[in-house]
Amino acid sequence: MENIKDELPLLLSIMSGITGQFGDKCEVVLHDLTQDYESTIIAIMNGHVTGRKVGDCGSNLGLEVLRGTVEQGDKFNYVTQTRDGKILRSTSIYLKNSQGKTIGSICINLDISDFLAAEQTIKSITMHSLDQEVNEVFVNDVNDLLDYLINECQKEAGKPISLMSKEEKIKAIDYLDIKGAFLVKKSGDKVCQRFDISKFTLYSYLEEVRTKRKEKEEKGNLI
Repeated sequence: MENIKDELPLLLSIMSGITGQFGDKCEVVLHDLTQDYESTIIAIMNGHVTGRKVGDCGSNLGLEVLRGTVEQGDKFNYVTQTRDGKILRSTSIYLKNSQGKTIGSICINLDISDFLAAEQTIKSITMHSLDQEVNEVFVNDVNDLLDYLINECQKEAGKPISLMSKEEKIKAIDYLDIKGAFLVKKSGDKVCQRFDISKFTLYSYLEEVRTKRKEKEEKGNLI
């Protein structure tokens, strides 16, 4: 496969088969990751599940795959959550061209909220606990995705950006870089605004964390 759009009829057929099997609570999304990340979705079925549409952006996990943070991007049967609280069972399969470059993905999101509600009722009787891990966010606007990643880096630091020291801000920039935030166009403007730093300072921090990360990786390869 060299181009997602060239294979669109086949991919749409596969998507229709999946939604036909699992019904209207199953969303299937096709991303063209050769496009700007602001608008990767080129086809979507049952978009009401996450509230997305054609022309919307990808998720934070897609950014990590493109950034190279995740070597094996495919993820199967993992739990995610929408902004309005729906719990989803998801699968993401990344499509590569003949050179091994990721060019797209098919993502399946099955709304299992009703099943979990029933399960909770049963477990309230059997006194068995439910522990769900949520690790992906779905948004319509790439700015919402950047806000999510910035909020996550504040959680990692354990304090708001306004109270961070220089070292903590550098660590937060490293976190955002690893998560692929700077693959998004004009993300630097938002980060500079939120961190109250200049573009020059941001680039200086990025150069510092990337150099340290590279040195660490090279040292690990020598061991």
